[in-house]
Amino acid sequence: VQLQASGGGLVQPGGSLRLSCTASGFTLDDYAIAWFRQAPGKEREGVSVISNSGIYYVDSVKGRFTISRDNAKNTVYLQMNSLKPEDTAVYYCAADRIATMSEEMYGYWGQGTLVTVSS
Repeated sequence: VQLQASGGGLVQPGGSLRLSCTASGFTLDDYAIAWFRQAPGKEREGVSVISNSGIYYVDSVKGRFTISRDNAKNTVYLQMNSLKPEDTAVYYCAADRIATMSEEMYGYWGQGTLVTVSS
């Protein structure tokens, strides 16, 4: 069972990036998939989660980020628009049976992808 996160990079403020989280060894649509991020010197925080129960976003990204799922590709995406310097972080995807923003509830993690928002 593996999760592969990708799509990070350097982008200017106001720009966009799309992160991908691809699963192997299990079917993503049976799980809740969450994106977390950890900024330098800060604790990891939940950003968004998608499950059969619905979608949730942390307040700081509402209206700017969109989470979606492509079951045929076994991939979850995080479209990030209007990026701000404070969005700079390593972004991780995680999977488990229950949709929550509590990282301790997730048993499967991707390796992280770095997003840097800077001019």
